[in-house]
Amino acid sequence: MMMFLTIGMSMVTDAVWQNRVKGLLKAELKRRNISYKMLAQKLAALGVHETEQNIANKISRGGFSAVFLVQCLDAIGCKNLQVSPD
Repeated sequence: MMMFLTIGMSMVTDAVWQNRVKGLLKAELKRRNISYKMLAQKLAALGVHETEQNIANKISRGGFSAVFLVQCLDAIGCKNLQVSPD
């Protein structure tokens, strides 16, 4: 099912939202110089077992759950996340 949100005069699709969330997570990983392998290790320390390849696939798709996003942010020590650009 394709969902749309109207902002001003433009429609925002699920794909746009997925790219935005993917970009947020990738930026936080890059900011901290954390690879997918390191993320897998940090997630495992929290009891979340994901392989490096599974993480790469999820992030590549951008369609991962909010739970996965928060688990990743917690694992890398991200306490604040700026969602919209200034």
